[in-house]
Amino acid sequence: MKKLRPLLLITLLISCQNNAQNKELTDKQNYLQNAEPITVPIENGMARAYFASGCFWCVEAVYESVNGVSEVISGYAGGHTEYPTYESSNTGRTGHAEAVEVIYNPKVVTFNTLLEVYFASQNPTQVNGQGPDRGSQYRSIIFYQNNDEKELILNKKEMLSTKLGKSIAAEVYPFQKFWKAEGYHQNYEKLNPNNSYIRNVSVPRLKKFQAKMPEVLKKNH
Repeated sequence: MKKLRPLLLITLLISCQNNAQNKELTDKQNYLQNAEPITVPIENGMARAYFASGCFWCVEAVYESVNGVSEVISGYAGGHTEYPTYESSNTGRTGHAEAVEVIYNPKVVTFNTLLEVYFASQNPTQVNGQGPDRGSQYRSIIFYQNNDEKELILNKKEMLSTKLGKSIAAEVYPFQKFWKAEGYHQNYEKLNPNNSYIRNVSVPRLKKFQAKMPEVLKKNH
């Protein structure tokens, strides 16, 4: 029994430390979810919206195909640390999810339509991931910049939940900060068509969405 006591003590210390770290992370995320949203001003007639929905390679390609969207940037959002990287976000300790910045013309495509694209291009009931990508860094988050957007998001979630008879996984966060991902992640699907993940996961997801909402696509799609 004497030999077991030091081991037991170490185990208890590690457990307490992990519990304290997890509580700290939870407290930081709760603070983020209750913060005042930051509004990104319209610039040269273009607005910005932010979404997390699994792998950002997939989500970038989806929104790039939507009429009225001029550019989509892959990055990280929803976390409590500064300067997240692909490696650090994958640990799940930064709080960030892979996200995209959608730059769009609100006179051509509305935020409401972007929300419809969001839900039409994912499994809305999958928690902490999309398809084979699983973990908090792949969780679904919709970011709002004002109360009108927040109300619209919550109403969409409620309607979809009623329709499906299931809870909708997407978290709803006030927008705070978007961190652009490393250069090699940008336009990844377009630049790496022979990548096995792109062929087997990303492209099928894109085509499935495009079949659901052909009316919102750019002519060349």
